[in-house]
Amino acid sequence: MTIVDSLLSTAYEDTQLLTKLDREGDKFSIARDVDFVLKTQEHGKAEIVASFAADNRYGVPRIEEVDGGYRVIITVHMPVTQHVLCSVSGLMMCLARLFSLDYDGWGCIVQRQTDHDQA
Repeated sequence: MTIVDSLLSTAYEDTQLLTKLDREGDKFSIARDVDFVLKTQEHGKAEIVASFAADNRYGVPRIEEVDGGYRVIITVHMPVTQHVLCSVSGLMMCLARLFSLDYDGWGCIVQRQTDHDQA
């Protein structure tokens, strides 16, 4: 798959997840921690990507060992408006491609505006 195809596929998947969050009442403009997940079988690759993300201030990375492999989880505090989310997600997909990891998408907790927030 070319990088352009990967970006298009990632943008489509991101939009599908945003549509689901919208149905759950998410207020995309409310900033929250968003976890972007990159997977590899090699601990060394996980360390390199985590270090690269930290050094370039792309987010706060951590490494988890899962099922004999490793997940690099890069947390970014941000709103999830479509243009912001798709841009950051595209960057994470590019990092995964650059370092030969698998990009496994992103996740966050739904944020709903309360009556108190409206005041």
